[in-house]
Amino acid sequence: MAEARYDAIADFYQATFSRFDDPDVACLLELLGPAAGLRVLDLACGHGRLTRQLARRGATVLGVDLSRALLAAAETAERAAPLGIRYLQGDAAAPTWLHGDRFDAVTCCFGLSDIDDLDGAAASVAQALRPGGLFVFSILHPCFPGSPGVSSAWPTGGGYHDEGYWRADGELSTLRRQVGANHRTLSTYLNTLRRHGLRLDELAEPAPPASGNDQRENADRFPTTLVARFIKGADTA
Repeated sequence: MAEARYDAIADFYQATFSRFDDPDVACLLELLGPAAGLRVLDLACGHGRLTRQLARRGATVLGVDLSRALLAAAETAERAAPLGIRYLQGDAAAPTWLHGDRFDAVTCCFGLSDIDDLDGAAASVAQALRPGGLFVFSILHPCFPGSPGVSSAWPTGGGYHDEGYWRADGELSTLRRQVGANHRTLSTYLNTLRRHGLRLDELAEPAPPASGNDQRENADRFPTTLVARFIKGADTA
């Protein structure tokens, strides 16, 4: 199984990224639409931030993540306030855990840049979805140029077209300094998903929250995040 970079920083991540009322999560849930009655796979679910919101909206949810430490936090929250969520440890790009299950929707909240094998992850999403199912995800906007103290989406010293894994060095980029990220161009994301039978349906670029602009000068002048909805086409196999 691939390396779980988040095991070493699970406590920091859970303490820092536990809000569910930010514009990006709200936008992802809006693009997903009514969740009641849906079978949803939350890919790279972490400590269950989005997973629990989906379950509260009436979805039957399976959360999958590579990090055993983050899953332990998710399972603790589930025991404390049960919502019927199942959690599994698994590699998003090697879905031996899928066992032929099909879902109405797959969600991924800021997890794609943590997955080194985008092609493998796209294949997993396509395999998991029923025809007509939705893939809804959020990512750091591939075109984000950075702001004072915050690293851009692409490697330091490089440019937008320099794809690959790297670690940020911006003072306020606290997460990406620790676990790094895979930068990919927008066309790489769109074309990879298209090759696996996933068709773009809608894009959104939420404005950053006003509270974040106090530390991030000019942050509201640039696209910071990207939220997208894709639809799975008919099975061809």
